[in-house]
Amino acid sequence: MSAAITVIVPGFDVADYAAEALQSLQGQTLSDWVAILVDDASTDATGEIFAAAAAADPRFRLVRHDARRGLSTARNTGVALVETPYLGFLDADDVLTPTALERLVGVLNETGSDFAVGAHGRLRPEAPGGYARVSVQRWVAAATHPARTGTTIDAHPEASGNIVAWSKVSRTDFWRRAGLRFPDGRLYEDQIVAQQMYSRARRFDTVPDVVVHWRQRADGSSITQGTTDLAVLRAYLAAMTDGLEVLQSAGHSAAVRARVQLILSMDLPPLVEIARIHPDDAYRRALGSFVRDVWERGGAGARLDDHTARLAAAALLF
Repeated sequence: MSAAITVIVPGFDVADYAAEALQSLQGQTLSDWVAILVDDASTDATGEIFAAAAAADPRFRLVRHDARRGLSTARNTGVALVETPYLGFLDADDVLTPTALERLVGVLNETGSDFAVGAHGRLRPEAPGGYARVSVQRWVAAATHPARTGTTIDAHPEASGNIVAWSKVSRTDFWRRAGLRFPDGRLYEDQIVAQQMYSRARRFDTVPDVVVHWRQRADGSSITQGTTDLAVLRAYLAAMTDGLEVLQSAGHSAAVRARVQLILSMDLPPLVEIARIHPDDAYRRALGSFVRDVWERGGAGARLDDHTARLAAAALLF
């Protein structure tokens, strides 16, 4: 029987985590999947782990880049090879929950929507050397709870807060019809693609179940843990700005307001605290410019608690 879904698993130097990620695929209650493992020229044992998995289980297919090309390009490499009705993503340091594919594919089979999006949790470092599962954050739940079928971004603007690639399963024909592609050479690349998905879908479904656990690496090497670096900050801010522009240019004003509120209440506070003590004044200027832009796009209507409002005001002074 042909497979229902292709899961694209990119990996670069994730040998400490890749086996667990692949095991979470093999443990799925929906078994008719295939996976494209894209080794992005790893310098550790990631490629060997991928190769061993492909040799042992024919559902795994290994593709190697001869030079590092980045996460976006690795995902695009996988997408170009998809031949199944559905596609999804799993980063090789994360873990799918056992029923993830069954739930997401199942709801799409019932509704005919373009994609389905589920909730996600975190794997937080825990001594000694382990990881603890953290409950779903409030803003994640707001994007996916309660279950909705056949909704749109105008009817459910809070969905715009779920900006990760690996919490969604899409119809392959939607991905291609909508012209979706991860921007090569960009960091935080799924923010832009997520807003394009919401903007271009005829309808989508939300699943409140946790479908994946995102790993917050103990060694701090995840890109999301590097925002003290000015270049990473600029990439982070650019991705959020570009995502807002996608929503705004498509006329999804309620989603713009929801996304702005989330950025100001969740993304901004830790960045302001970094900016207060950062040795490079360019860091503060970049953050201040970003907040002014966000405020103009919809921040004036945001409902902020007193603490967040003070932080936003502080950022506007940078």
